[in-house]
Amino acid sequence: MTVTDRAAPARKAPRGYLTLGSTVAVPMRRASLFAGAGIFVLLLAAAVATLAWGRLGIDLADLPAALVGDAEGKDRFVFNRLRGPRLTVAVGVGAALGLSGALFQSVTRNPLGSPDVIGLSAGAGAGAAICALMFPDTVPVAIGALLGAVLAMALVYVSTGTGFRNPARLVIAGIGVAAMGAAVTQYVVYALERDKASVLTAYVNGSLTARSWTDATTVWLVLAAAAPLTALISRRLDIGEMGDDIAEALGSEPQKAKTLAVVLAIGLSAAAVSVSGPIAFIALTAPQIARRLARGSGPHLLISALTGGLLLVLADLCSQQLAIFDDLPVGIYTMAIGGAYLGYLLVREWRRGVL
Repeated sequence: MTVTDRAAPARKAPRGYLTLGSTVAVPMRRASLFAGAGIFVLLLAAAVATLAWGRLGIDLADLPAALVGDAEGKDRFVFNRLRGPRLTVAVGVGAALGLSGALFQSVTRNPLGSPDVIGLSAGAGAGAAICALMFPDTVPVAIGALLGAVLAMALVYVSTGTGFRNPARLVIAGIGVAAMGAAVTQYVVYALERDKASVLTAYVNGSLTARSWTDATTVWLVLAAAAPLTALISRRLDIGEMGDDIAEALGSEPQKAKTLAVVLAIGLSAAAVSVSGPIAFIALTAPQIARRLARGSGPHLLISALTGGLLLVLADLCSQQLAIFDDLPVGIYTMAIGGAYLGYLLVREWRRGVL
């Protein structure tokens, strides 16, 4: 046997991982595969229901034609102007928030951590509020939200003194920035005229109403750019959950992986906020549900993204079909989902004697 032949087995994928080339290894476990497949099927079912249910719904028999662009009349209008862009944005925003939350929770090793904690959503809300007050006809609210999110992250970065490398300082600085952002938003809502305040309130609660294909393209381009980078650091984050000392001994460079993970989480959240407003609790609950379904350690990035997409599509389906609430912003439904889930966690931990 030649030296080349003896070296060949070393290039095989590690057990439990799917390798892409020689540098990328994505955790793949049987429970994770079943969980991911199940969530994907549910997401497809929820997407079909979004397009087909209701007074303006597209008949199931006509749905394939609408998907390939051959629909006519009402179906063409509904798919291209009303429900198609809204559904695509919902899946993309939910996936971005779920992936962002999984990255942030893995870095901080805190199951209750999310980008909301470090002030990103509050900064986005404040930016949207300032644009609505000072530049109502010149700067779009979505641009203001994006600028507010970026400014909030810049303040957190400077306030920690160590950038994004120290999770504890990151959370503490984020709470302070979030409080300031919330204060600015509340002041603007109080100071605005009633009609402007109502529009702003809908945005800062998170809304998918009147979204376009341009909005969908924005969030999906960011997802496409972030996907290979998250796959690149997935194994490092998995190893990092055993502790920085072990990770360094294994040569995974945990500090670099943490910094890149936080930057990716911020970018994904900022993209989501720019097209939908700050939607609460998806980034918090999706990774936790994914972790429990996958029954294993690790960030479970892909399953978290699928779970985030499913949760937001279901919440938007409720927003459209529960007419008694007159098309409430989808963020209100995600708050209800998140509150119910946190209540379940509290009861579960209390019964286990942890609390």
